[in-house]
Amino acid sequence: MPPQIRLAVAGAQGRMGLAVVKAIEARDGAHLQSTFGRPGPSPDDLAGSDVVIDFTTPEASVALAKLCAERGGPALVLGATGFTPAQDAEIAASAQTVPIVRSGNFSLGVNVLLGLVRQAARALPAETYDIEIAEAHHRRKVDAPSGTALMLGQAVADGRGVTLDREAVTARDGIVGPRPVGDIGFSVVRGGGIVGEHSVLFAAEDELLTLSHSARDRGLFARGAVEAALWVATRPPGMYDMQDVLGFPAAG
Repeated sequence: MPPQIRLAVAGAQGRMGLAVVKAIEARDGAHLQSTFGRPGPSPDDLAGSDVVIDFTTPEASVALAKLCAERGGPALVLGATGFTPAQDAEIAASAQTVPIVRSGNFSLGVNVLLGLVRQAARALPAETYDIEIAEAHHRRKVDAPSGTALMLGQAVADGRGVTLDREAVTARDGIVGPRPVGDIGFSVVRGGGIVGEHSVLFAAEDELLTLSHSARDRGLFARGAVEAALWVATRPPGMYDMQDVLGFPAAG
């Protein structure tokens, strides 16, 4: 029998927390050690755990990462999105002490999509192909564009050798004039119970190429997070992402 990796779940009563608990219970080699919700974990909640999985909020994730770093563990899997630059820096500081897998999306399909988008952006010249990234989520999602949309935007920027912050256009309103060459456009839909829809459109004068992914059940993200937790449990301190977990080549 394989060794059991002991997992704790933050926000276990939330929609994603409940899905993660279910995924742990169904996965051989994973053991649900503890669960906790707000205002956050106590030392007892973390005791005996190898990894904590957290899909709560940026503020809660930063506090949890600091606590784990102060204790020297456990490792972390972070799935929240909408972090500020200051919060990014705090997570990175904690990763110097404990291993952290952080991703805006734990789906295998999305991570394959990232690679395809990067390759397409590298092959299709910006002077000919305009790029638009569209995403749709449920009405309860609080950040926009989604973390996955931003990951796709970064894949485009990597492929084209540009900086996303300089090329991203996240809103258009009024008489904005002709589209500048090289813009990476984003559009957002929020409504109902949409789990997650993402597409990247490469639009030339004479052809359209669309690469897309549709999530049908948030359980797929939970299962990916559990796989990430089993992977990171034996890693040295550092910042990792789902591409690392899946063994995909680094961007370049």
